[in-house]
Amino acid sequence: MLPPDGPFHTGELAVQALAGVASRGAGIRDFMPDQHRIFFGQLPWLFAGALDRDGWPLATVLAGAPGFAASPSPTTLSIAALPATDDPAFDAFRPGSPIGLLGLEFETRRRNRANGRIVGVDANGFTVDIAQSFGNCAKYIQVRNRIGNGHEAAEAPVHLPGLDAAARALIAGADTLFIASAAALEAETGGVDISHRGGRPGFVRIDGDTLTIPDFAGNNYFNTFGNLLQEPRSALLFVDFETGELLQLQGEAEIVWQGPELAAIDGAQRLWRFHVKRGWRRKHALPLRWSAPEFAPTTLQTGLWPAAA
Repeated sequence: MLPPDGPFHTGELAVQALAGVASRGAGIRDFMPDQHRIFFGQLPWLFAGALDRDGWPLATVLAGAPGFAASPSPTTLSIAALPATDDPAFDAFRPGSPIGLLGLEFETRRRNRANGRIVGVDANGFTVDIAQSFGNCAKYIQVRNRIGNGHEAAEAPVHLPGLDAAARALIAGADTLFIASAAALEAETGGVDISHRGGRPGFVRIDGDTLTIPDFAGNNYFNTFGNLLQEPRSALLFVDFETGELLQLQGEAEIVWQGPELAAIDGAQRLWRFHVKRGWRRKHALPLRWSAPEFAPTTLQTGLWPAAA
């Protein structure tokens, strides 16, 4: 059950206070409502955040035929898929480990979260005991349509000690990223989250191995920022939706609350910097292929670093 004083841990409450907002978290439940159970069951993919054996978050994506994610009970989610053995997140999927899951439907701009712990793993997939289930708004999600599957064989991962030219090019053109973060695993409120961030291509500024990302208005839960306040170690996932290439990064994040940079980006309420420590490029790792984006109205209202410069 969720704690009687609310679903937020101390980091989330601290960030809400710093941001001058208060949220009761009324939409956060300790079970999956039927509409979420149905929603996860119709998806061809899930985004996941987990912890490696050194406690670093990792972000990845799992794919399968619709129905590969199923909810046999309101507190259970069974996933008939595992990361590939060469995915850096493969070893993070082990019994007892916290996990954050994000279901995203590009066509309708719907997204729902399901966080909990892995309670079983076998050759076919894993099962999660749900601790928190909640929806997120459609802001900054670009509409894309499925255009089939790619038929190229996945290539062996390329380990990156920092960002190379190809990684920078993928990031510079990205309108979507995913961030995995972890709170101190306190009581019943700590765990792992994976969250979506969106903007127009160019919304991520690249300075060497440091990325600066504007934080636009959201649901005021501050799950990610609450985690980062307690634990700067985090992970990013960038997807080339045309080719299926994945760029997975680990690094440390810091929150920028004020300063002249904020005024330079339309819609930015805060910034966060991600200092890349290591990464992996995995060409054709995602079998799904998607159309070019149709930008959300909220996305078109946001600013870009090139314009600010």
